[in-house]
Amino acid sequence: MTGIRNFLAATLLAAAAAAFALPAVAQECPRGDLDKRYCDRDGDLIADVPEDASQQLDPDTLIFAYTPVEDPAVYKTAWSDFLTHLEKETGKKVVFFPVQSNAAQIEAMRSGRLHIAGFNTGSNPLAVNCAGFRPFTIMASADGNFGYEMEIITYPGSGIEKVEDIKGKQLAFTSPTSNSGFKAPSAILKADFGMEAEKDFEPVFSGKHDNSILGVANKDYPAASIANSVMHRMIQRDVIKPEQVVSIYKSQTFPTTGFGVVYNLKPELQEKIRNAFFNFNWEGSTLQQEFSKSNEAQFIEMTYQKFWEVIRKIDAANGVSYACE
Repeated sequence: MTGIRNFLAATLLAAAAAAFALPAVAQECPRGDLDKRYCDRDGDLIADVPEDASQQLDPDTLIFAYTPVEDPAVYKTAWSDFLTHLEKETGKKVVFFPVQSNAAQIEAMRSGRLHIAGFNTGSNPLAVNCAGFRPFTIMASADGNFGYEMEIITYPGSGIEKVEDIKGKQLAFTSPTSNSGFKAPSAILKADFGMEAEKDFEPVFSGKHDNSILGVANKDYPAASIANSVMHRMIQRDVIKPEQVVSIYKSQTFPTTGFGVVYNLKPELQEKIRNAFFNFNWEGSTLQQEFSKSNEAQFIEMTYQKFWEVIRKIDAANGVSYACE
C-alpha cells in the first residue's frame, strides 16, 4: 500500500506541476493579433523566427512576388536586375512569381509557396498577422522621403467638382484589402464627409489601381480612389495623359509597399536577403528605370510597428479583422 500511496502522490504532484506549467508555456508565446501559429516574444508585432531549427526553411529556390497593383509583366522586367543581385547575395535561384490579387499573395506566403515579397500598404497588416510576413524595408527617394497619398479622382466634365458631388454616383475602389483603394477612403468619407458606401454612393471594385485609373481616364467610372504613386508612374509611361484625370481629394502621406520575408526562413538567410536590399546599386538598373518615375531611388530600413501605425488605426476605424479566413 505504501508503494501505491507513493505512486499516487507522485502522480498528483506531477499533474499539479503540469497544471502550473501550462500558463507559463502560454506566456512564453504572446502573439497579440498574430495567428495562433506565430509568437511575438519581443513585442515588435511581427512573427518571431521559430526557435526550433528543424522548423526553419532553407530552400534551394526562393520565390519573390511584388504587390499586384499593375501589370505583372511590367514588374517582372523591372525587378530583373534586383533578383539577379539577390541570387548572388544568397547563393540561391530566385524566381519572380506574378500574383493577380492581394488575397492570392497572402495565401501563397501563408502556405509556404512565397518567401520574399512586397505587400501593398493595406495588405501589410493582414500579411503580417495571417501569413507570418516580416517586413523590414520600403522604397524612398534619394533624400529619404517616402510614401504616397490616396487621391480621389474624376475626369473633366464628369459633373464632380468636390467629394460631396459623388453622392448618388459610382465610386470605384480596388479591393477590400487595399489601403488607398478602399480602407482609407472608406474611413475618411465616413468621418469627414458623412458618406457611406451603398447608402450615399454605389461602390464598385476594379481589382487593381491601374484598372481604376484607366476606368476614370476612359470615363468608365465617374470617380475612383487610388494610390497616386501608381498614377504618377502610369503618366510617366504615357499609359494615361495628365489632362484625362482631375483630383478632388488628397490624403495625408501613407507608407508605400513594405518588403520583407516569411518568418520561418533560416536567420542567416534572412540576413543575406536584408543585405541584398540595402546594398543593391540602383544606378542604371531596371529597378531605377521603373521606380524613378515615382521618385524612388533606394531601400530604407523601417519597422512595421512604427511605420504602419496609422494604417492599423484606419483598420480599427473600419472594424477590419486580421483573422485568417
